[in-house]
Amino acid sequence: MLSILTLNIQAASRRRADSLLRWLAGRPEQILLLTETSGGDGSAYLLDHFRRAGCQVQHPPLDNDRGAAMISRVPVTARPDITARLSIPGRAVAATAHTDPPVTVLGVYVPSSDRAPAKVARKRAFLASLVDTLDRLPSNERAHLLLGGDYNVITRSHQPPYPGVWRPFEYALFDALTAAGLTDAHDHLAPGVQEHSWFGRAGNGYRFDYLHVGAALRDRLRGGGYVQEPREQHLTDHAAVTVDLDLPIDPHDVRAVPQMAEPATLF
Repeated sequence: MLSILTLNIQAASRRRADSLLRWLAGRPEQILLLTETSGGDGSAYLLDHFRRAGCQVQHPPLDNDRGAAMISRVPVTARPDITARLSIPGRAVAATAHTDPPVTVLGVYVPSSDRAPAKVARKRAFLASLVDTLDRLPSNERAHLLLGGDYNVITRSHQPPYPGVWRPFEYALFDALTAAGLTDAHDHLAPGVQEHSWFGRAGNGYRFDYLHVGAALRDRLRGGGYVQEPREQHLTDHAAVTVDLDLPIDPHDVRAVPQMAEPATLF
């Protein structure tokens, strides 16, 4: 079983990264997609720990921006060719897992925006380049694609709907994903169930974080969902999302999770 988790780590500080690392190290998923990484000490500490444990870690260079990273406990081949066409390549990471059949995993951190024209244009350009990137993938690879991360958009059917907040090009992302043959894993596994992965200061819930699978992977979905622990434990301000795919994994190829020292106890 191939299991994947995505989580926005909110540009973790070095102090918060320690608790976040402990939680991630205890997870069973073989591939972790982290979004809102940064060039700071927190992201470096977290990723270096997994790297020293023998995991494959990818974290594209950042130019004073927030980005995405992939940690894999199973063999993968990095795919910078996929992310190169994005308007902000550092906000995405891609690799092909050596499963049978191979699965290409693409993690993205879509820019957020308010009403500032420059931010709206930046987000629009990134989403357009993401759709173009998906369109350019060979059909067989797109059918065996897993796309996930923090999309920073909600669907038209989202509850509550927040009318007037979202622009047509933001909703249109999901039309493009459907046209590309990608299925929302949560909607497939729990149809009609509204989840929220981030909450505003007023307590308003939003589903910003997703995992989508290609047509050839839809019937291999076996489980997954939203995990609220990281948000409830104040490790970050987002929930995690997981998915389990019925794909054979050689246990000899799976790296052990990094060992974590027990936290100090104060008396």
